[in-house]
This record gives sequence, structure tokens and C-alpha cells, in this order.
Amino acid sequence: MTGQRTGWFVSIDGPSGVGKSTTVQALHELLEQQGRTAQRTVEPPDTALGSFTRSHANEIHGLALACLVAAARYEHIDTVIWPALSAGRLVISDRYLPSTLVLQQLDGVPLDYLFELNRHAILPDLAVLLTASPALISARIAERGITHRFHLDPSAPGREVALYADAASYLMARGVTVLLLDTSSATPSDVARRIADAIPVLPIASIATTPTTPLDS
Repeated sequence: MTGQRTGWFVSIDGPSGVGKSTTVQALHELLEQQGRTAQRTVEPPDTALGSFTRSHANEIHGLALACLVAAARYEHIDTVIWPALSAGRLVISDRYLPSTLVLQQLDGVPLDYLFELNRHAILPDLAVLLTASPALISARIAERGITHRFHLDPSAPGREVALYADAASYLMARGVTVLLLDTSSATPSDVARRIADAIPVLPIASIATTPTTPLDS
């Protein structure tokens, strides 16, 4: 990746059942109302590799799945995220690196291996981590039905919440601004407003390129 990064990159992550996709949609609509254009994307990305990864995540486990997720991420960066940032656009991704640091750990992948796999992934300017109580997350998953093998583990919601808190610490140690929002009693519109308030109006006169320093350095 070459050239200057003049856009702004926001990732939105959190445990299943906290309302990520609903919040991303509400944020996109709010920004449009404010006259602020944002490029919305998702991980795994809507590419052949990303679609394969998403559709086989219940059959492929551990190191193999972690490698697939990382490969799809690098394709996502090369074809969507970096070109948009280089063009000065605001990019909002539904899931990114924090989800890897949580979900692949739940799948038994060592954290140092995940760091190494993702060491060249660009870091977001703002990492939004949505959370809620494990009991509420469990209730929401039960209401909508099991959609992933991780949901079969009754301890998963509590472990996810704890691991996302760890991910927040890792990102803050790398200089990433982290916004931790509890969605237990907040509406998607309320959460979207909090996120929008944390996003600067582009263009920014003196934005610096965020380094791609490995998280474990």
C-alpha cells in the first residue's frame, strides 16, 4: 500500500446479539442526514474469498479458519479499504480486527498467532466496541435462533464480552481511539449518534497516515 491516507476508518465490533449490523445501518442513515458520505463495508467482505469464508465458518475451524479470515481481510484492505482511505473517504466496517482477536481465540487459536497473521493489517482510526450483559446477549441469541456454532456454547457470551475488553486494551496500546458503548438499554439511533459525534468531518487538513505497526511490537 502506497500513498497518503487522507480518509477516516471506523470499525464496529462486538459480541453476537449487541446489534452491530442494526447500528451500522442507523449510523449510515444518520451520516447521510448530516450530509456526510460514508462507504459502508463488512467482514468477511463481499468477495469470492470473503463469501467462501463466511459460508464455511461452521465447517472450518481453528488455524485454518484464522488464515482464511486474515486472507479475506488483506483482500478487503487492498480492494476496498485502502483505496477509499487514499481517496479521502470515510469507511465504516461492520466487523474488523477486534472480531478476529475474539472469535478466533474462542476457536482455540493462540493470540500471538493472530497477531502475526494480522500484523500488516491497517489499524482503524476509531474502533467502536459494542457490548451488553452476557445474560442479555444470551437472551437475544435465543430469541433470534442459533446461527453459528459458537452460539452452542452457553459460556460464549461471557467469554466474548471479556475478550472484547481485552481487544480494546490492545488497540488503545497501539494508539487507536476506542469507543466502548453498552447497548443494553440504548436504541440503535442513540448508539449511532454517539459514534457519529466521535467521527470528524472530512477532509481533515493535517491527517497523518496511521502506521501498520504489529499489535505485538
